[in-house]
Amino acid sequence: MDAVPLLLDGAIKIMRLDSEGDEMLLYFLESGDSCALSMGSYMGASKSSIRAVTERDTSLVMVPVGVGQGWMKTFTSWSAFVLESYQTRLEEMVDAIDALASMDLPTRLRRYLSDKVKIQGSMTLQTTHQEIANDLHTSRVVVSRLLKSLEKEGVLSLHRNAVEMKEY
Repeated sequence: MDAVPLLLDGAIKIMRLDSEGDEMLLYFLESGDSCALSMGSYMGASKSSIRAVTERDTSLVMVPVGVGQGWMKTFTSWSAFVLESYQTRLEEMVDAIDALASMDLPTRLRRYLSDKVKIQGSMTLQTTHQEIANDLHTSRVVVSRLLKSLEKEGVLSLHRNAVEMKEY
């Protein structure tokens, strides 16, 4: 990467691509955040294995790597921001790993939907069952079955390309 994004407004989903090209949700960026994985370019890291997708209208500033490297040496506030970003994203990735290792899929789905409501700022999520399945690294059929079960419980309503949450 030749520049690092600073998110001014909006939300971005950060995913990792595996060797087979499948994606797995790592974390969300919100206003005021930056992607710690892209900041690795300040340290001369190799090509990134992440993919970023906007979750809602987004405004950002791209900080060229050379500028960011200079700021690291000159401004302690920038260095602190970069280190804090690494810490925050690392904690979010550890949470994601914990969820994969210890949470059953219905619990992970509920957490995912709750996070999406917070990130998008809307109780109606414009998404497909396949997109949810990709983010949770599972099959669409399984997600559809779980969503239908949550609908029967009154937690949500299913619509074409949308999930309307009743609670989160």
